Amino acid sequence: MQAWGYEVHHVGEAPRRTTRELTAGPGEALVQVAGCGVCHTDLGFSYEGVPTRKPLPLILGHEISGVVVGGDPAWVGRRVVVPAVIPCGVCSRCLAGRCMTCKRQVMPGNDRDGGFASHCVVPSRGLCEVTQDLPEGLELAHLAVIADAVSTPYSAMKKSGLQRGQVAVVVGLGGVGGYAAQLARAAGAFVIGLDIDPAKLRTSACHVAVDPRKHPGRALRKHLQGLAREGGFDPDAWVLFECSGSASGQRAAFDLLVHGATLLVVGFTLARLEIQLSRLMAFDARAIGTWGCPPELYPELLAIVLAGGIDLLTHTRLRPLHEIDQVFAAVHHHACAARQVLVPEA
Repeated sequence: MQAWGYEVHHVGEAPRRTTRELTAGPGEALVQVAGCGVCHTDLGFSYEGVPTRKPLPLILGHEISGVVVGGDPAWVGRRVVVPAVIPCGVCSRCLAGRCMTCKRQVMPGNDRDGGFASHCVVPSRGLCEVTQDLPEGLELAHLAVIADAVSTPYSAMKKSGLQRGQVAVVVGLGGVGGYAAQLARAAGAFVIGLDIDPAKLRTSACHVAVDPRKHPGRALRKHLQGLAREGGFDPDAWVLFECSGSASGQRAAFDLLVHGATLLVVGFTLARLEIQLSRLMAFDARAIGTWGCPPELYPELLAIVLAGGIDLLTHTRLRPLHEIDQVFAAVHHHACAARQVLVPEA
């Protein structure tokens, strides 16, 4: 079938409308896109020169929800959320429980054309079916952000072992960080958020939100430990979620290591940092990277969202796909308070 979308030809250029002839092969699904979220990763590809695995030109977009309209007969007619990273499921790494390091993984908008289009072709393995009725006001397009912005911090939270009553510190409260704060709070943690944007500090799900500029250097760690003590929580062994994807945010997160702490690196930046790695040894701390989310975690996460455990509605904004250039620019300049989801016109 003929589909249309917006592809990026060169770094720094606006996406151009194009058409594709799409055919879904064995083990693939042709998805009619309901919505595709705009992620910082898309901006890295489009503005910052982060290389895509399939060379440009390429249709970006990896936060996809929609309806399967062709391909694998077992999936046709089903509403789905497409995992942002889809492992093969059969290689030695997948079988050993390390599926997110699978060398044959597929990431839409990176390994192949993605979701800023009317339709896309993805592996059918790992698709998350949406069988439940959606709450009032929530559309299938809103669920696109589950593909990455919600699922990646959920995967990080699972890795961290975060428990009820622990302190969670979220660095960067936009997009992924905003959902990380919601997830940590839903898990029963005492959540402290850090950001320099007053709007994000006001609207976050954190118990306490702090502008780190008001507590420079070591004063920030002492301030957060004081907040933990005031709340009756252990000021050590907290879990740090670095979600800013900025050099300053990553440096701040590393400097906030305390005894027994766990640092989850969720955000991405090309910037190189100079850090004192021995802090991990001295504090008996851990640092863990998080690349996407295993597909098997999506159904339980979807259930949490649809049960009202995570607020998608007030943290997303649906925009028509033809506004992709304006939306990319607005997100690039940090002018959007909510996660932007691009919706193909009928």
